[in-house]
Amino acid sequence: MKIFIDGKLLDKEDAKVSVFDHGLLYGDGIFEGIRAYNGRVFMLDEHIARLFQSAKGILLKPEWQPEEVKDAVLDTVRANNLQDAYIRLVMTRGVGDLGLDMRKCKKPSLIIIADKIELYPQIYYEKGLEVITSSLRRPRHDTLPPAIKSLNYLNNILARAEATRAGAQEALMLNAEGFVAECSGDNIFKVSKKRIVTPPSYAGILEGVTRMVVMRLLREKFKLEVAEEMFTGFDVYRSEEVFLTGTGAEVVPVVKIDGRTIGTGMPGPVTMKLVEAFREYANTHGTPIYEKAEVK
Repeated sequence: MKIFIDGKLLDKEDAKVSVFDHGLLYGDGIFEGIRAYNGRVFMLDEHIARLFQSAKGILLKPEWQPEEVKDAVLDTVRANNLQDAYIRLVMTRGVGDLGLDMRKCKKPSLIIIADKIELYPQIYYEKGLEVITSSLRRPRHDTLPPAIKSLNYLNNILARAEATRAGAQEALMLNAEGFVAECSGDNIFKVSKKRIVTPPSYAGILEGVTRMVVMRLLREKFKLEVAEEMFTGFDVYRSEEVFLTGTGAEVVPVVKIDGRTIGTGMPGPVTMKLVEAFREYANTHGTPIYEKAEVK
């Protein structure tokens, strides 16, 4: 495996960062998770744009232009001879000292890993997930803006740990006001009478790239109404269908939340059609990795 670090493609065993990197010491950095399908990197421009927006949010000044980062992503996937991949793009503040002063970090660091991923086994796409509501809340906008995809993921990790201890596959997270925000690693949608609703950005969510694609497919391909509105956990319980979206998860149905059966207890028709439509779209759109791949 080849891993990109600061302009060099290194063997996995040689790919190392300093113990004084502020990304390691303080979670001082940002990241993107990106997928490649069928020789194309999916929504690459959108992911890199969000990375640079996150960088601006934490006052990190990249030494690379977006096009340079895009080329580095493609080079890394090619170096690993992958057609389908999960790509982790990480930008840290870089090496500093043991203090918090970011001015001590003279040069940011860019890391790109391309490998395989299976977030959920196929059985969950056929039978659906069980989800619990976490006791932890998403940070308020004036604490840590959720639009920043930072390396400090402890809030999400602890919520996922609650789900694991409860025997569930994901954790639903509420915001400070008690409204549904998102799951520990995915955005959430609910379906009622063929009307699809997902929390808005001000609910305390990361506006997922997959979420954006799914909303477009629902509106343009299926001609369904999609709204961004606040709703409660009880609103989710009484939904006909619930599904999650994310780069790793793609589109995955939810059939039980907090012990309450959603709809019939099986993935619903809207969700299952959407799973198929998203996979078809992802496999035919994207930035070509190799010259023979065509982009649509």
